[in-house]
Amino acid sequence: MGKRDELIEKYADDLKNKCGITPDMDLLTKVTIGCGPAIYNADASTVASSQPAELETVKNNFLIKKLGLKDSPELDGAISSVLDTYGKSERNKYRAVVYYMLTKHFKKEAVYG
Repeated sequence: MGKRDELIEKYADDLKNKCGITPDMDLLTKVTIGCGPAIYNADASTVASSQPAELETVKNNFLIKKLGLKDSPELDGAISSVLDTYGKSERNKYRAVVYYMLTKHFKKEAVYG
């Protein structure tokens, strides 16, 4: 099992145990691959949920550019909702897990078709 496969297992475990979500492994794999080399970098692999600039990055680079959504207050609400689901006190919020939950939230699985 390669490093990426180990990370995907870790992300699936977070979804199950921290978020109460049974992951669609095919989609989780595609979202993880979509994150590119960031998943291997300790800083880039997580979302710093307490930093407004980081949340703007998630909104602009993922929701608007990748998923093709229009900028609206709903995007901020979805990010907040996903971070609540992950757990405010959870220190490591993995980017792939956050992106997976946002993809499901907006029913944009087809982007990874």
